[in-house]
Amino acid sequence: MPRFDVSVVGELNLDLIFYGLPDKLEFEREHLAKDFTITLGSSSAIFTHNFASLGNRVGFSSSMGNDPLGEIALRFLSESGADVSGVRKFAAKLTGATVILPSGAQRYILTYPGTMFAMRLSDLDLGYVLDARHLHLSSYYLHRALRPQIPELFRAAKDAGLTTSLDTNDDPEDVWADDLLDVLQYVDVLLPNEREACKITRAENGARAAEILAERVPLVVMKRGKEGAIARKDGKQFAASPLAVTVVDSVGAGDSFDAGFLHQFIRGADLDECLRFGSLTGALSTTRAGGIEAFRDIPHREQFLRERWRRA
Repeated sequence: MPRFDVSVVGELNLDLIFYGLPDKLEFEREHLAKDFTITLGSSSAIFTHNFASLGNRVGFSSSMGNDPLGEIALRFLSESGADVSGVRKFAAKLTGATVILPSGAQRYILTYPGTMFAMRLSDLDLGYVLDARHLHLSSYYLHRALRPQIPELFRAAKDAGLTTSLDTNDDPEDVWADDLLDVLQYVDVLLPNEREACKITRAENGARAAEILAERVPLVVMKRGKEGAIARKDGKQFAASPLAVTVVDSVGAGDSFDAGFLHQFIRGADLDECLRFGSLTGALSTTRAGGIEAFRDIPHREQFLRERWRRA
């Protein structure tokens, strides 16, 4: 029996979220926010926290600096039940941080990468990483040092009998280089949003992007925001409608969808059920500020999942 249900390799930082800013930000002006939240950030860490909160055994491999931000992030993760012994501390570097400035339905995102640019394959304990049923990696384009070695990591996972998944997230440089194709040959589940899928494939729409990606990956799951989610496998398409909720904050909704989808996937559920549960956990995330706060509120989380899943 492997130690973990899912092993996660990825980035670690805090999110500093400023709410209620003016519609227009001007240079040399002091702008006042109406609210402020410090919470766990980064796609990989949000996924790990929320996946563990659903009752799964998860090991997290990442990097941090020798600073208070990293310690706070680790504390958030540990409270979820995730194992964080795979996080390496770089004494001479700083942990990354992200500042998020919501503006209506959209948001500005500013990230200082910190140690996420420094982590290499040699910094990972592969015995720890591969002691799992499934490997998940997020934020492909942010792992500058690790990125050339990600195909080797995924190949090792496949050789060890793990299933694998990848959520590329955004490319801050907006290049979307073809080196991703070297990884996709070892990926079982690809989890982009619609914009990312179109950027990766250079397709004009999500439907075409999903078709192209499905030629390379056995299962493509595309998050479409208010349009729900679709999946393509063996030439067939599956879909799930979005849930109607009062949205407080969409930060981390895609990572929370991933957590719910893979929670069912590793249990052998059919694709319709995986999509519905992913949509459910993604919707849950939006009911609180930040990517993990709805999952940290245990009574809220349990009631939301119990009532909405039964109703579905």
